[in-house]
Amino acid sequence: MKTRVAAIQMVSGPEVPGNLQAAERLIRAAAAAGARLVALPENFYIIGRHETDKVKAREADGAGPIQEFLAGAARRERVWIVGGTAPISSQDPARIRSACLLYDDTGKRVARYDKMHLFRFDGRDERHDEARTLEPGDAPVAVTTPFGRLALSVCYDVRFPELYRGLGQFDAMFVPSAFTVPTGAAHWETLLRARAIENQAYVVAPAQGGRHPTGRRTYGHSMIIDPWGEVLGLHAEGEGIVLAEMDLDRVSEVRAALPANLNRRLK
Repeated sequence: MKTRVAAIQMVSGPEVPGNLQAAERLIRAAAAAGARLVALPENFYIIGRHETDKVKAREADGAGPIQEFLAGAARRERVWIVGGTAPISSQDPARIRSACLLYDDTGKRVARYDKMHLFRFDGRDERHDEARTLEPGDAPVAVTTPFGRLALSVCYDVRFPELYRGLGQFDAMFVPSAFTVPTGAAHWETLLRARAIENQAYVVAPAQGGRHPTGRRTYGHSMIIDPWGEVLGLHAEGEGIVLAEMDLDRVSEVRAALPANLNRRLK
């Protein structure tokens, strides 16, 4: 079975309404191009002037303009949406859960994954510590859909292969991201292709990519990769849409030709 998948790249700004408008336009374009499964990048709703800006945009689980937008867009365009991340309230008023939400084509939410691994980077020109504003999730998530079994993850998670191995077999993994330029240039494609090859599954990686109105730069290079590690489509910088066919027969073909998971030994 083949499904057209879209990875949307954005250059989000500091105001939520404008970012939702941009996301809606891109989702509509992806649907018009035949996509049935559309994925948005991490923090599609805001790249703020301060890290605390996303905390200010927090919503109760299941209610709020960002979640209502995702449900409505899925329903209007009749597509499944992997909603990048949404800012869901946690018990700590100073932090949020960065939640990757999956909606079906009726607008019903069918899965929620909270980012488990929180990014910390201390480089020459930029520093990040997500633990200041994010509370980590508790468990990995994969869900059975009409397009196969889909694994959800977010950005920094891609550096931790055990997260995906713990899910067993799946057909595609999603990695909505906002990679920094230094770490992206060094590791982004290598990590994504490695996860595709070792799990023998598609990887769909929508990203933030470009110079944001706040002055921040993100690496972009949104891409879709097949189970053999071949890059099927890539968008380097700026707004854009990557489209590719996800073929479950291709997953089966790769696993039959090289049964690496069956050959795996844990002791």
